[in-house]
Amino acid sequence: MATIRAVESRIRKIEGFDVRILHADGADMRSDRTGIPQYIYERALKNSSNVRGWRDGRFRQSYPGFEVEVLDARGHRAHGNTLLGTVRDSYLDD
Repeated sequence: MATIRAVESRIRKIEGFDVRILHADGADMRSDRTGIPQYIYERALKNSSNVRGWRDGRFRQSYPGFEVEVLDARGHRAHGNTLLGTVRDSYLDD
């Protein structure tokens, strides 16, 4: 089992964007919390997918009972309709 910090780091490495994992009610979660499974995916979801598709199809399937915010390079929450390619490109601009 992994820590929240480790899962967030692995998602960054695989998907190419930062996330903030939250409690189901939206409250921030301690990054040193343990006991959750590691992110299982090995390849990034395609750039033409949107944030909502990643969140619903990958994150919520792997981590039921948790919420997540996808963050752009400035640390702002990306809207659900934002393409993953757009989020990833924001990291290239910095």
